[in-house]
Amino acid sequence: MKKIFLSIFTLLLSVLHIQSADDHIVYQGKTGPGKGKHIVFLSGDEEYRSEEGLPMMAKILSQRHGFKCTVLFSLNEQGEIDPTNQKSLSHPQALDSADAIIMLLRFRKWGDATNKYFNEACNRGVPIIGLRTSTHAFNGNLRGFGKRVLGEEWVNHWGGHKREGCRGAIEPGAEKDPILNGVSDVFADSDVYEAYPPADARILMRGLVTDSLKPDSKPVTGKQKRRKSDKKLQDVNEPAMAVAWTRKHKWPNGKTSHIFTSTMGAATDLKSAGLRRMIVNATYAGLGMKVPKEANVDYVDPYKPTFYGFHTYRRGIKPSDHALGKILPTGQKKK
Repeated sequence: MKKIFLSIFTLLLSVLHIQSADDHIVYQGKTGPGKGKHIVFLSGDEEYRSEEGLPMMAKILSQRHGFKCTVLFSLNEQGEIDPTNQKSLSHPQALDSADAIIMLLRFRKWGDATNKYFNEACNRGVPIIGLRTSTHAFNGNLRGFGKRVLGEEWVNHWGGHKREGCRGAIEPGAEKDPILNGVSDVFADSDVYEAYPPADARILMRGLVTDSLKPDSKPVTGKQKRRKSDKKLQDVNEPAMAVAWTRKHKWPNGKTSHIFTSTMGAATDLKSAGLRRMIVNATYAGLGMKVPKEANVDYVDPYKPTFYGFHTYRRGIKPSDHALGKILPTGQKKK
């Protein structure tokens, strides 16, 4: 009888910590500084596997730090995660109660109803964390969001795509910024983006182009022609391109959002504990909370992300497959 009671109690406890629906997933926060705050994650890009990386980060922020975390996805007609469906964002109503937004989107073409939920959340002045392709998150009515709000748009790959990686180098003078608390050894196997944040941005980190995708690879030498700015030929790593910065954006209604942008953030990039910690720290900072000295960013469940690329996403996966304690199915391979 005691064993039955314990089993029922364990089941009820797990329900308190996670809720899933057909089209999204919610991780209820455990006890922690984030208790009472709601973070909404927007996944939807064809290449960098945000549908894998963002649920992993949501688990960390909920189970390690106490935030309620909701992850929204691009879905197909069968209710399966399909990042190529640019018109889909599941359960956008979650944005009504968002205290912060973490997004990794690419060229989305949402309808007016979904745009309305997103715009209303932004106009409340919620902090926004934009990762990787969020610099070019939208087509359609929201096009230009990256440049206007995050501080940059799509420019170019800087270095060799899928051949050369990115080693994070903290910007001199930014060492004491709380977002960098405990941050070290940042490495991203997605490449560096060419980026020129605006004058009002505070650059926290630059990305040294490395000679391979291995974490112990060395910075490269050589020159590359800028696609933007003055289009001059320059040393690839002198100066290195900005890969993480903060700024504030004032909306037309007068509200202001704290912005953190990183051109890193592929699912495989997030194997870097330093990058995970910087994102967690940016969440605290954006919400005006005290940033931990060394935030716990240990995985909650085993994490083996798919390498980035177009059409490499796992087939047949539903939001509920990202529940706590589940091992993500391989899914159907593309023929």
